[in-house]
Amino acid sequence: MSDLTYIDYLAKFGVGCAHPGGFILTQDILAKENIKQDSKILDVGCGTGRTAAYLYEQFKTNVVGLEIHPIMLEKAEKRFLSQQLPIQLVAGSVENIPFERNMYDFVLSESVLAFVNKPSALAEIYRVLKPGGKLIANEMTIESKLSEEEQTKIKQFYNVDSLLEEEDWEHLLNTAGFCNIEIYKGTHDGYAVPEYNLSPNLELELFNILSQHGHFLSLYQDILTYRLITCTK
Repeated sequence: MSDLTYIDYLAKFGVGCAHPGGFILTQDILAKENIKQDSKILDVGCGTGRTAAYLYEQFKTNVVGLEIHPIMLEKAEKRFLSQQLPIQLVAGSVENIPFERNMYDFVLSESVLAFVNKPSALAEIYRVLKPGGKLIANEMTIESKLSEEEQTKIKQFYNVDSLLEEEDWEHLLNTAGFCNIEIYKGTHDGYAVPEYNLSPNLELELFNILSQHGHFLSLYQDILTYRLITCTK
């Protein structure tokens, strides 16, 4: 029995902007924000660093990438070095962010909160945001309740502790202390083609994971969707 997970697949395939809507949606979301050169932005679960790199290239702002997976960290570091980008990359978890309180104008979470302990992560994001700072998130959301059997299969495959509807996200954000909460459906294609940066000697099981992921996306395409979230401290 393989111990490889969906997150390992993302890391070893080097999937950049694996979240629903992909990189095009990321660009559209960020273009609507009042990001300045002196803004401080924390990209939690930054993965291979594609969004963090774009943030610096587009806005010449202060960007920090936080990532826990060692392969993702390695690929993000190589990206930043090859492109000569002055982005700080930190190994750590969004559930225990290694920074002082009130540091960031923006925290960005692209398909990260769904995979962690959500109350802990939101409390930490709230802590490190400056007063008036903004969380921008793109997170997996279900449109309606699934059967217990279906929920169990999906949660086990993606290694998540829960599948949330829109009102569940709103409740968690309110509980964490956020205000000006806006949650809305994205209009971009959830099957946007991502960027790949493959590791050598990929295990066969990773292709099985990719196949199963595609199966779930097809089977639950009208239920397993996403929401765009913005809120402030």
